[in-house]
Amino acid sequence: MGRLTAILFDKDGTLFDFHATWGGWAADFLAELTDGAPDAMARLGAAIGFDPATTRFDPHSPVIAGTPDEVAALMLPHLPQMTPRALLTRMNAAAARAPLCPAVPLPPLMADLAARGLALGVATNDAEAPARAHLSAAGVLERFDFIAGCDSGFGAKPEPGQLLAFAGAVGRAPDQVAMIGDSRHDLHAGRAAGMTTIGVLTGPARAQDLADLADAILPDIGHLPDYLTADAG
Repeated sequence: MGRLTAILFDKDGTLFDFHATWGGWAADFLAELTDGAPDAMARLGAAIGFDPATTRFDPHSPVIAGTPDEVAALMLPHLPQMTPRALLTRMNAAAARAPLCPAVPLPPLMADLAARGLALGVATNDAEAPARAHLSAAGVLERFDFIAGCDSGFGAKPEPGQLLAFAGAVGRAPDQVAMIGDSRHDLHAGRAAGMTTIGVLTGPARAQDLADLADAILPDIGHLPDYLTADAG
C-alpha cells in the first residue's frame, strides 16, 4: 500500500447519516406516490426493504447501495400507472430535495483533509445531479476534485469504474487512494480497484458486515484525521 494521497467517499451512509437523511424522506415519498394509502405504502416499502411505520431500512435493502434505476425497477410493479422514465425522474427530483443530515460537520473536515494536500472525490450509486445538489447544500461541493454518480459514464459500484476514473482524474496510483464507504458494495469496489478500503458505521451495516473487506473500520468519517496521522507516522 502506498502513502495515501487521495480520499474517495461514498455519499449516503458515509458523508451523510443514512437513516437520519433517508428514513423520513422515503416515508414521505412513498406516501406521495400512494396518496398515503397504508396498504399501498406497505407494499412499496416491502419491495425496497423499508418499513414506513418505523422509517427504517432493512440492512439488506437494495436502496442502500443500489442505483435509482434498480430501486425504480423494484417499485414499478406496484405502480402500474407510472412509466419507468416518469418514476425515475420523480425519484431523482425528490432525492435532490432530501433533508440532509451530515454524518459529521463536513466543511471543517474537508478543509482539514484539503490542507493535508489530499485529492478528494465522491463516488455514489445515486445519480450525479442529486449528489451535486446534496454536496452544495452541505457547503462542500467545491472541495471535491471529482464527483461521479451511477449515470456519469463510469458504471456503478461494486464495479471499480468510478474509482479508477477518480484515480486517473487526480493523477494518483490506485494504491495511493482510500475508498471510504458504509456498504459492502463500496468496499468490494475499493478492493477491485486496488485501493485501501475503510468502512464507516453511519449506514445500516455493522462492523462485522464489513470486516472481511475493510483495511480499517471507523465509527464515522470524523475519525479520518487521526487515522491519517497514524498512517503517516
